[in-house]
Amino acid sequence: MGADYRPFDPSHPSGGMFALASTTMENSLSARYMDVARQLTHTCHESYVRSDTKLGPEAFRFSGAAEARAQKSNEKVYLLRPETFESYFIMWRLTKEQKYRDWGWEAVQRKHCRVEGGYTGLMNVYHKHPQGDDVQQSFFLAETLKYLYLLFADDSLLSLDEWVLNTEAHPLPIRGANPLYRAATPAPKLDAHAGAGADADADDNAL
Repeated sequence: MGADYRPFDPSHPSGGMFALASTTMENSLSARYMDVARQLTHTCHESYVRSDTKLGPEAFRFSGAAEARAQKSNEKVYLLRPETFESYFIMWRLTKEQKYRDWGWEAVQRKHCRVEGGYTGLMNVYHKHPQGDDVQQSFFLAETLKYLYLLFADDSLLSLDEWVLNTEAHPLPIRGANPLYRAATPAPKLDAHAGAGADADADDNAL
């Protein structure tokens, strides 16, 4: 039975996640984690270069009939997702291997998604002249373009030593490493007696 690998799955920027684990945990598994990170990110890139548009499908499979290719129609779409570029960005920052920037630039040069009003997803990445889906996903601006920009930006911009990017690509300062970190202010405690009195007054007014 062929195995499925889904780039859009929450586990996917797995290339980047394993790479971060290799540098932050610093234990006997660090080298193994980085090796897994390289292989996962390479596999994602393979799903791009094996399509006619050089953009990756929503999901791809490994089986006797296909390797890093989508097989079902609903897997062949491209929805402008960011996860592969997130892994390219993290791998570049941590390894400085030029291929990750090169892979990002390959995708940037694709013209299939550019339309008059912005950008569109694609119905089938295996068509040389694919039909667009006429949808510019919100995460395209919030995440996809952000990771591509950071891929080519200087390391001082959102340094991974000082910032962590959450699942929506919002940068959060790291405690103990980033001077911009601020502890959350505790919420004021509610006076139980004052609250009860306020409720009673509200009930009287209602009557």
